[in-house]
Amino acid sequence: MLKHGLARSSNKRPTALRDRQRRPCAAPRLASLLQLEGRTTVSDAAARLGVAPSTAHRLLAMLVYRDFAVRDTREYRVGPLLAAVDHAPSGTAELREAARPHMERLMERFGETTTLTVRSGRTARFLAEVECGRSLRVGHRAGMVFPAHRTSGGLALLAELPDDEVAALYAPDRLTRGEEAPDVATVLQHVHAARDQGFALNNGLSERGILPLGHAIRDAGGTPVASIGIAMPASRFEPSMVRPMVAELRQAAREIGGQLET
Repeated sequence: MLKHGLARSSNKRPTALRDRQRRPCAAPRLASLLQLEGRTTVSDAAARLGVAPSTAHRLLAMLVYRDFAVRDTREYRVGPLLAAVDHAPSGTAELREAARPHMERLMERFGETTTLTVRSGRTARFLAEVECGRSLRVGHRAGMVFPAHRTSGGLALLAELPDDEVAALYAPDRLTRGEEAPDVATVLQHVHAARDQGFALNNGLSERGILPLGHAIRDAGGTPVASIGIAMPASRFEPSMVRPMVAELRQAAREIGGQLET
């Protein structure tokens, strides 16, 4: 989603009221973000959740009490319970650790938010992000789940599959009640474009005004495991950006994959 680093209007609801309304879902989201990012601070947690620092402090204290987090001076790190999940055979922690330095480098290089995405069936989950510091930026996506065919990272990973497997994913009998039933021909058209280009470019498929690029990451054995991307407001995009961004994404994907065990 697009974020504006501007002061909120004074006619908004009071902070305390907003915090009370957001608190029921804030704790699990904070635990998820902590697991995804590995560490956080009170100010960062408050900004990510959209609550007051005092509320973020209370939520973090609760996570510490329940062993979901550990306080380390001014930072909070993943606690024993989340660490046990993080070191499960999924390799999620290894993937984030390998990708993080490259995501930070890409953010510094281009001044835009970078993302790490994994696919599960028809969905794509933003596993981690490194936000840029611009007042208008893409952010607040870590932990969020979107239809895979509506994200650049998801399309980059769908492009790694044969057409018949992609079509099978969206067969009517595979869809759950209430789930979007996309036009398979259109999905395949986007998949073909990503496959032919070697990267995916998503112009407003998931969120209007956002333009992300995604490139698949393959582990040392050649299996696609995730995608790394750059996301920017569409208003800042220029076609001339594509070539250098894709070259850097390709290099980062290659180096990250080389660190991952098969």
